[in-house]
This record gives sequence, C-alpha cells and structure tokens, in this order.
Amino acid sequence: MSVRQKSRRLPPLSGVLVLVMASTGLVVVDLTIVAIGLPLISADIADGASAESVVVTYMVAMGALTQVVGSLSDRWGRRPLFLAGIAVFTLSSLAATLAPDLLWLDAARVVQGAGAAAIMVNGIPLLSDRYAGEERDLAIGAWGSFATAAGLLAPVFGGVLAETFGWRAVFAVNLPLGVAAWALAVRVLPRALGTAGTADAAGTAEASEPPLASEAPQASEAPVAQASRAGREAGRHTGRTDWLGGLLLMLGLGTATLLMLRPGDTPWSRQDTAVLLTACAALTVFLAVQLKAPAPTLELRMFGRPAFSGAMLAVLLSRVLTIGGSVYLVLYFSDGLGLSPTGAGLLMTPIFLAQIVMGMVGSKLIGQWPPGLVISSGYALKGVGLAALALLITPDTPWWALLVPLLAWGAGGGTAGAPVMAVAVRVTDPERVGMVAGTVSTLASLGAGVGTAALGAVFAQHGGQGAPAVTEGARAVLGTSAALAVLAVLTTVTLVGPRRVPPA
Repeated sequence: MSVRQKSRRLPPLSGVLVLVMASTGLVVVDLTIVAIGLPLISADIADGASAESVVVTYMVAMGALTQVVGSLSDRWGRRPLFLAGIAVFTLSSLAATLAPDLLWLDAARVVQGAGAAAIMVNGIPLLSDRYAGEERDLAIGAWGSFATAAGLLAPVFGGVLAETFGWRAVFAVNLPLGVAAWALAVRVLPRALGTAGTADAAGTAEASEPPLASEAPQASEAPVAQASRAGREAGRHTGRTDWLGGLLLMLGLGTATLLMLRPGDTPWSRQDTAVLLTACAALTVFLAVQLKAPAPTLELRMFGRPAFSGAMLAVLLSRVLTIGGSVYLVLYFSDGLGLSPTGAGLLMTPIFLAQIVMGMVGSKLIGQWPPGLVISSGYALKGVGLAALALLITPDTPWWALLVPLLAWGAGGGTAGAPVMAVAVRVTDPERVGMVAGTVSTLASLGAGVGTAALGAVFAQHGGQGAPAVTEGARAVLGTSAALAVLAVLTTVTLVGPRRVPPA
C-alpha cells in the first residue's frame, strides 16, 4: 500500500523499528546510567580517586567514531556494521563488569564507545531503508521520542541498580539486553540493506515508495531517487574506503571531544594547547583530503544544499542551547532554590515529557505543513520558554511557577527535533543516509560540548557562590540560550524553505 493512500498517526510496527528503538535505548541509557555509579567505582577500584575517566573515555570514543562508522555503513552495508556494534558493545560490557581496576574499566569503556557508535549511527539509516515518505518521518519521530524517554528513566534505573547490586550491575544489565538485541537483529535485518523500501527479513512488509525527484520543486534539492537499486548497491560496494580520511577525522574529533570534556575550573595548560592544535590540524587536513577522495568519509558537496546545511546548523545550535542550558538550570534548582538532587531531577521532568509527546506531533506535522515552518515554530516556542525562565527565576521563585516555561521549552524542542533529522534525510541521496546520520551525531556531540563550555563561561562571568549569584548566572545562561534559539529560527526560515525540501 502506498504511503500516500493513508495518513498515519504512528508508523507501522516492524521488527526493524523495535530493534532500532531497543538498541538505541540501550546506548542512551548507558550514556547516563554509569554516572550514577561513579562514587561506588571510585571507592572500590579507583583507590578513592575520581572515576570521571570512565565517562570521558566512552564519550571520546563514541564522538570520534560516529561519522566514520556512518560512512562505512553506506559502503559495507547496515547489517554487518550493526551486528558488529551490538556484539562489541555487549562483550565490552562483560569486560567492564569484570574489571579489576580502573585502567581495565577505562579500556573496556573505549571499546564500548566504539560499539555504541555503530549502534547509534545506524538508527536513522535502518529506518530510512525500511520506511519511506510520511512513514519514515513518523518512524524517526518515534525513535527520537523513545530515546528521550530512555534518557529520562536512566538515572532512576541506574540508581536502583547501583544501590541494590553494586556498580558492576550497571554494566552487567547490558549483557542479556545485548544478547536479545543481537538475536533480534539476526532475525529481522535483511542481508542486503541500503535502499528505501527494503522489506524486513520475514518478507511480510510491503515496499514503500521512494521519493521521486520529479515531485520536488527544485531537482537540485531532491534525493537522487531515480537511480536503480542495482546502481545504488554497486556504488555502495565498490571496495573503496577512505582510510586516511577516517583516521584523520577520528584523531581530530577525538582530541576535540577530549578538550571539551576538560574541567572548566582548571587553568589552561601547554598540554591543552597541544591538544587544540592537534585537533585543528587533523580536521583541516581531513577537509582537504575529502575534496580529492574518490569515496570520501564526508561528502562536502552535501553542504551545498541549503536545506541540508540549515538542518545541520540547527542540530548544532539546538544541542548547544539545550545541553548547556540544562546543566546550569539544574545548578539553579539545587543551589538557587535549594532543592535536593531528586527534586531538581523531578523539576526537569516537564521538559522531557513535553519533548517526547511533541516529537511525534512534529513528525506528523511535517507531512501536512512545510518542514521549515514546523521546525522554526518549534525553535521559537523553545526560545519563548527559555526567555520566560530567564525573566522568572529568582532565589524565591516557587517551583510551580516554572512549569509552563519548562513545558514550552520541551514542547518546542520536540516539535523541531525529529523534523530536522527527517529533512536531512529527505534532501540526501539514499546511499548516503549513513553518512548523514554520522554527521548529525557528530554535530550533536560537538554542540553538547561547546554548549557546556561556552555557556559555562557565561555563567562564570555573571555567577558565583550563593543563591543570588547562582541565580544571576543561570539567568545569563538562559538568556543567551534564548538568543541562540532565535538564531536557529532565522537559520531554519532562511535555509529550510518549502521549495528546497522535497515532499515526503
């Protein structure tokens, strides 16, 4: 049945959708659940030293590899990369569970981050291969909403595990889940993935219609959907791999991520300068290599499409203001309002709940309204919520007075978030969806790091110790975030116009 014959509220359930949501939830939970067990890890195997390296090594490995793995999935196929990612993630979780010391645990976390990168970056490509048109947009929205829900539940789940069974349970819980995900992947993933409309392994799903280039007002902005499946498969399996570009990108992103994760209260050192110069040099050479590589890790010509560039810039800006704003808002809840960690976490809940609900709504709306209008409206609502918080917060503000702005923040983020990813997929050639997913993940990671560091500098300039100073710093951060939301609106309105995005 054609996706145009029936408008859906939810994507049709398939084994692929269940697999992607479950495996992504596993990775998202692991991003935050481990942080809950850090004090116990420090006391047990770190001789009382800080165990923050357990989080840092995982994030560095994952951030450095997402773009490379995404491009390789286009070239080598989704199935082998995804199965390898689940296997690596599960086995490294076993190694982390058995870790006798901190060095062993850090090494296991590096490998685990590599497996997580392969799982995460294949989410959008697998959904794009299984669904098309409006169904694809809804599937991406469901995936994003589920990932948000998993992140919301992770701290509570991690706290229960760590307090009841010890810190090793935080890693051991991945073992049965990883085995189940691997078994499901073997069952539902076709052996030849890489084209929109691919049926699942059981052969029961109907092929979805790929978007036609003739339907787009501007052919230059439409995906190259007229190419035959044989042509696309031949292009994906030429055997060419950009090894030099991949190594340069991993070096550049790895060092950049490491630099952004450094404690903000430590003075800048010569070692930091060396890391910064290494990152800049590696990324500069990487871009030069990509211009000449026959099969580049990152196709720079994609950024020549205004809608794609607009979507990527929106992803970056959104992560900057979301992650950075959240960090210092939580600080205001604890040090400004005097709430307990549990109370501060509960007060953040309206953001996540609204984002989950509106993520699905936004995915539905872009099938009925111009995507640029939906996305810019979401960022505008997000900016209103941030600006209202900046005006409302004081050391004496009652917590219930913040609920409406928090809901607006979350609703705006959900409305804009899933459609941004859908637009990036719509305007990209079908054989490069993995590359796109890698770019989205990479920019999101960079945005989170830049947001935490840059807004931390804003906080330090305006804030300090004590409730009044913390409140003033948080107000400055939220006001800056609201201004960034306005910039995201202007970017989307300018670059993601209706004539530049083909219909679903």
